[in-house]
Amino acid sequence: MFVHEIPLLFVLPGLFPGLKKAAVGRLGENGYKGVFTLLMVAAIWLVISGWKATAPVFLYVPPVWGKHVTLLLVLIAFILFFAPYPPNNVRRALRHPQLTGVAVWGVGHLLANGESRSIVLFGGLAVWAVLEIFVLNRRDGAWSKPSAVATKNDIVLAGGGIVAYAIVLAAHQWLFGFAPYP
Repeated sequence: MFVHEIPLLFVLPGLFPGLKKAAVGRLGENGYKGVFTLLMVAAIWLVISGWKATAPVFLYVPPVWGKHVTLLLVLIAFILFFAPYPPNNVRRALRHPQLTGVAVWGVGHLLANGESRSIVLFGGLAVWAVLEIFVLNRRDGAWSKPSAVATKNDIVLAGGGIVAYAIVLAAHQWLFGFAPYP
């Protein structure tokens, strides 16, 4: 499996919105969500496997400070990634916090990794997220910002993002073959 084709697994569902409607009609909303979740877990496994199986070819030397900035950007990305779900004030500032989180995550990883497989994977997903934001904004038209909510919701969101970040950081060596912290 080549890492170059794997990001397509994340992009394709957005390119064919009629498939979702047909699948929901056939499986029901919960059935569709269950199948979609399983497919995304499989896609993530393929991404990890493909990335690990691809020989790295170094194209640039990341800056010395890149790993430190990456740790901060990925933390922010984790918080943004979960922001669409609970009511919070991040959703008032960003129309597409999850896609913004993917873009921040991708850019962060490009600051720490200078090999071809990382550029294709992280750069590809970051570009996709930014393009998807433009496509969704064009499709959906004017944005109505959600109402303000209690600050405690933002604290819960940040706490959940930090916990998820800590878990992935701790498992990074096992999942990807190296520890991301200096």
